[in-house]
Amino acid sequence: MLELVTIKQTKEELGKWCKLQRGRFELSQQELADQLGISRYTIQKFESGKNSTIDTILKIAHHFDDLEKFYNGVKAYNEKNTNSSLY
Repeated sequence: MLELVTIKQTKEELGKWCKLQRGRFELSQQELADQLGISRYTIQKFESGKNSTIDTILKIAHHFDDLEKFYNGVKAYNEKNTNSSLY
């Protein structure tokens, strides 16, 4: 299978997105971590593309009111591909 986008690239882009959102809302890593109930280390690792658990991604997306965008993207993909046969 030819990969156009790697997992590493995706993690790095998600980290950049988080850092941009933090900047937009003028939050430090510690402030965001406190608001999400996670450690600053988790935010630091996430932003550096080294730790991207689905729970962390969804918590951050929800916090910055982007959860609906993530959901709609996945839902649209699923709806587009629902009629495709897996075999």
